[in-house]
Amino acid sequence: MTQTKLIYVHDPMCSWCWGYKPTWLKLKAALASQLIIEYKVGGLAPDSQEPMPENMRAMLQSTWHKISAMLGTQFNFDFWQVCQPRRSTYSACRAAIIARAHNKEPQMIGAIQHAYYLHAQNPSDESTLITLAEKIGIDKQQFCEELCSEALNQKLHEELAFSASLPIQGFPSLVLITDNKAIAIKINYTDHQQTLNTISALLA
Repeated sequence: MTQTKLIYVHDPMCSWCWGYKPTWLKLKAALASQLIIEYKVGGLAPDSQEPMPENMRAMLQSTWHKISAMLGTQFNFDFWQVCQPRRSTYSACRAAIIARAHNKEPQMIGAIQHAYYLHAQNPSDESTLITLAEKIGIDKQQFCEELCSEALNQKLHEELAFSASLPIQGFPSLVLITDNKAIAIKINYTDHQQTLNTISALLA
């Protein structure tokens, strides 16, 4: 029998996930006593050392402005001047998976989001992730070894395949697993109660 659980499919560097975060935390708190909640990374962009193309930079900055206008989310646009952006999020996903084994996954995701969106630091750089891991109390040497390991890379790709097998459309996505079925849950970015009502009705 499959356990009833809610899966939150995300990417630590997904700007819509950052926008959804306040509502997600309310939903998570409301459901914490009712069912298991699991984070799964979806992987927005594979490893790359190439600078982000100008059209992608413009598109992402436009997305940040759109999210800020819609949801009131704070962004530090200095990132685009002080960092060299790369379209590369897999390392941030790996960092989240490492943190999960230390029971610090939400803390790592939060640290990555704050570094990226508020402090104009680049989580595509492993040096940034190493600093953040230390800040949340993960041993630096252990984190470095794991981050570059083939075992972790394999775990990441298995998780990406699992996330892709779920009924999702982009990130963030919510999937309720109940009675051996995977049910897509529509996200309301501003009202956690609406999503809570949907899930409660399915669990009733």
